[in-house]
Amino acid sequence: MHILIVDDERIIRVTTADDLREEGHQVHEFSSARAALQYLRDAENPVDLVLTDLKMPDMDGLELTQEIRKKFPDVSVLLMTAHATVDTAVKAMKLGAYDYISKPFSMDELILTIDRIGELKQVRAENRQLRKEVDKKYNMSAFVGKSKATQAVFDLVGLIAEKSTTVLITGETGTGKELLTNVIHYNSNRKKGPFIKVSCAILSREVFESELFGHVKGAFTGADTARTGRFEMAHKGTLYLDDIDDIPYDLQVKLLRALEEGEIERVGGTETIKVDVRVIASTKKDLQQMVAEGKFREDLFYRLNVFPIRLPPLRERPEDIVLLTNHFMEEFAQSSSMHMDEEVVELLKQYSFPGNVRELKNLMERLVLLSPGGVIDKKSLPMEIRFPGKPHTCFYFENKPLDEIVREVESNAIRDALLRSGGNKAKAAKILSVPASTLKSRIEKLKLEF
Repeated sequence: MHILIVDDERIIRVTTADDLREEGHQVHEFSSARAALQYLRDAENPVDLVLTDLKMPDMDGLELTQEIRKKFPDVSVLLMTAHATVDTAVKAMKLGAYDYISKPFSMDELILTIDRIGELKQVRAENRQLRKEVDKKYNMSAFVGKSKATQAVFDLVGLIAEKSTTVLITGETGTGKELLTNVIHYNSNRKKGPFIKVSCAILSREVFESELFGHVKGAFTGADTARTGRFEMAHKGTLYLDDIDDIPYDLQVKLLRALEEGEIERVGGTETIKVDVRVIASTKKDLQQMVAEGKFREDLFYRLNVFPIRLPPLRERPEDIVLLTNHFMEEFAQSSSMHMDEEVVELLKQYSFPGNVRELKNLMERLVLLSPGGVIDKKSLPMEIRFPGKPHTCFYFENKPLDEIVREVESNAIRDALLRSGGNKAKAAKILSVPASTLKSRIEKLKLEF
């Protein structure tokens, strides 16, 4: 670490600096707080820690701490004092010091404290880096597309991201509802707050209320301790309720109260808990139809539907297919030279993608693995894309010679087995019900590369 030692007593300053240098730290010494501040202003390399005495003429350690926290917030401060009192410690902490150490102190004690500061700074640096990566991953460009339908979604997100308004995202499976939720949260004024996700579809009726609202100790059999629910966890942040249509009907009124009043009660409890939560819900079903069938509360639907965003299926925005294809190809390919035949591009544009973007992403991962030569060609495509509308149990090889047809079928079968086995040739041989030696010889004969 890069450390400054500030102390008007030369013997303490020099001795401490020498010991810290022996530990591998870069150390500079100063007899006054003002000299240390000037160094901080002029330093070419960032300073990690200022180790300062409390009692000094002209400017004391508390004043120096205040100046450092104001002008150099990334620099940690550790106070040395022979006048340690609780009041001094509290004041130092309020001014932003990491800690204080009482004189006389052992070098082991000082090194241990400095090591803790170093660990804390490393964790903070990693958190900052992770936040930068998250912000980059979920900025407005994370949702790939240039079609009118996609641009309309962008416009709506731009309007609502900074608000705390409840959002209802609708769309078929695989259209990117969770991704859009991430984009909204990480572009909102709540992005530094918690982001809690709940899949309503996987929660059973018995645990649903407890998961969402928490419970007190003894609320039911097995409730040996109190539990905080997802609403409380999301306080000052965002709560994402995926598959909102799966919430049990009799619990919907409790969710409605939480949305309208910002209040919850834990299961088995009587205390009213205030929560400040932005709710984003998503569904692949028609909630209005469910309301008409008596399967979803009408009042809850209108409370959720304050700001609806419909994600169009991929078949309604075919102009986005090429952009998404290139995006996923870059994501999965280890080589920047990977490219796709024009014939493949045209076939992908004509395919309806019933699984939407998720299907396209999974397909691109598979095609990249099946194309070690760097070129994705027509023969790597699944039959339902190569021959849309024809039975998938049949083969269509146009006017190719029989030998070429056999070679193509065998090559694709081997590629598929290796893909399903994670590249393990022994497992692939078992899938194909042939000896491993036979598979090896067929791979060599067909000149397949993996």
